Amino acid sequence: MTKLTIIEHPILQHKLTILRKKETKSSEFRSLLNEMSGLLAYECTKDLPVTTIDIETPLEKTQGKVVNEEPMVVSIMRAGNAMIDGILNILPFASVGHIGIYRDKFTQNTVEYYFRLPDEPTGRSVILADPLLATGDTAIACLDRLKQYNVGSIKMICVLVSKEGVNKVHHFHPDVEIITICQERAFTDDGYLLPGIGDAGDRLYKLQT
Repeated sequence: MTKLTIIEHPILQHKLTILRKKETKSSEFRSLLNEMSGLLAYECTKDLPVTTIDIETPLEKTQGKVVNEEPMVVSIMRAGNAMIDGILNILPFASVGHIGIYRDKFTQNTVEYYFRLPDEPTGRSVILADPLLATGDTAIACLDRLKQYNVGSIKMICVLVSKEGVNKVHHFHPDVEIITICQERAFTDDGYLLPGIGDAGDRLYKLQT
């Protein structure tokens, strides 16, 4: 069974529509991606383990539940960095790592230029964040690297994915759950999803006119 969850919530679909528009400015694009990332993280963490503790309200003693795990949020640079704040709004106790990997269009291979995880990553659950999953090559390279550190369960959150990218990731990493808002119909020879949102990094940082 493919581990793919598509969230069709009306609020997320509304925000995605605005995100897609070519007229949407960088400032609004960043704000929308921040909000959507928090909502994706909410869905992603619904099965976090909890512990029951005794507490006291202003009126009486009772019991409550607290999360007893501190997951790692790992962004795939550069666009994944724009998702971190939205995720940390939901998970303020999480720690953050970064992976810089890109797909070289000439060699058709992935190139790693930065890698940093929090201390003691072994066994810790991971939320891997990247707005777009197209060919799947970059995601697979990141997952390969994470597993070298014997991390725990990995979930990947993306705004948009391609069917081909999901299938390719699950071919090499069938244990990884992917959570997204929409599965696109195709991607171009250059790896841009269709209809997509364009180059997320360029639109986030005003590099696209």
